[in-house]
Amino acid sequence: MATFKRKNAWNQNGTFNNSDLLWYAKGVGLMQSRALNDKNSWWFFAAIHGYYLSGASSFPDWAHISGPPKVPSKPKPSDIVMKKYWDQCQHQTWYFPPWHRGYLMVLEKQVRAAIVKLGGPSTWALPYWNYFGPNDEYKIPPAFTQQTLPDGKPNPLFVKLRYGPQKNGNIYVPITSISQNCQRNTVYTGSNAATSLPGYGGPKTGFSTGAGTSGNLENDPHNEVHTAVGGIISNTDYGLMADPDTAALDPIFYLHHCNIDRMWASWNAAGNNNPADPAWLNGPTAVGDRKFVMPLPTGPDWFYTPNDVKSLSQLDYDYDNISTGIAPPLVSQLTQRLFKFGVNAIETQDQKNMDMGGDTELIGANEGKLQLKSSGARTTVKFDEGAWKKVPASLMKASIKSVPDRVYLQLENVKGNMDANRLTVSVNQILAGTISLFGLRKASKKESHHGGGLTFLLDITNIIDDLHLNNALSSESLDVLILPNNEVPEKAEITIGRVSLYREGQS
Repeated sequence: MATFKRKNAWNQNGTFNNSDLLWYAKGVGLMQSRALNDKNSWWFFAAIHGYYLSGASSFPDWAHISGPPKVPSKPKPSDIVMKKYWDQCQHQTWYFPPWHRGYLMVLEKQVRAAIVKLGGPSTWALPYWNYFGPNDEYKIPPAFTQQTLPDGKPNPLFVKLRYGPQKNGNIYVPITSISQNCQRNTVYTGSNAATSLPGYGGPKTGFSTGAGTSGNLENDPHNEVHTAVGGIISNTDYGLMADPDTAALDPIFYLHHCNIDRMWASWNAAGNNNPADPAWLNGPTAVGDRKFVMPLPTGPDWFYTPNDVKSLSQLDYDYDNISTGIAPPLVSQLTQRLFKFGVNAIETQDQKNMDMGGDTELIGANEGKLQLKSSGARTTVKFDEGAWKKVPASLMKASIKSVPDRVYLQLENVKGNMDANRLTVSVNQILAGTISLFGLRKASKKESHHGGGLTFLLDITNIIDDLHLNNALSSESLDVLILPNNEVPEKAEITIGRVSLYREGQS
């Protein structure tokens, strides 16, 4: 039985009547009183996740942040300490869920140690913010919006730089456009790297602090919630949560990630498996890359691998409720598609396994780079005649023995200097999905060894199926419209290197 129980932050209406939140505030306050170079400080732990890489003379570049909280940028630890601990966050990689789980576990231990020092409970555990919960739970818990604690002292959970999705300080998660659909994915990591098919947990990589393709869990809801909560006023004025280099300064960060961790636990409990690949189990050190390491409140550092945190059953905490309300599908995605094409058959295990995908092939692309402004960008994705013809051919002969192709739209090498925005993508005037640009600046930095930008993959199979069934599928091209949800200021830059199209077939 687990020692610590993580509970819903919205207990007691999300106010300081919830003792978990009250003690969290007090523990955070004590950690914030410590110096930046103290391994047990709030600021040191935020820098473990990420910090501005603006030059050796100025990082962490936090001096511009207007409080509360008052964020320090000195005294810095030694270069050796910074290289060992800071800037570890794993994004756009299959290490995203396990690295953040270990990070949360140690932050929880740090806050608990501070709480105990203040006379609080030794059983305290980090609450989670389930923004998909009933009633008002899509809103940030009120304990984070109060400027003072019940005793009149400043509230360490209150952050000035939270703008929200409407840029007006109203902080909530727009659950009409952010979802838990990732929970329906049955594959942790896609099998083919040609199109960076990411799966639930992310694409197979080495140590990766940003750039590339997010897994389904990271893409939505993780990235979307960061963007919604942080928000933006101008291309230089971000909410803390909107940028991975400042996100962990905001106390709501850890409640958000606690919910992401809970979703991963729920996904596993539904019968979905984590990778058995030694390259995942042993972490990036398996190929001689950087180790995952966290400073504990007392004692030696903790070096860990995904194998150490792959299941809640091996850890000292659990959740009061791991249900996400997403029921497993009665039949596989493939069976649902075959029904649409008029093919009825009893589902077999082999048929379910076909959901895992197959070979991929480039079947079309636009003519080149797009510059995105407030008015958006429109482009034509032209089919490669020889490759494209396989798609309608597979749709025409769809059957149990002849599995129809899946089709993906990919936005490649997206770069820019504006994180806190979302893109709405339509194909032939049909909504294909939304994309959060969380982490765009970091992925685009020239000095970063991950400076290749971000890549986004949208499954447009249903759109292609419906166009085909309605005899509305062109033999030459698709029309793609990309619209930003927020204004793109004149000085902001967002570019898309290429818009491409891929088919995924069984052969």
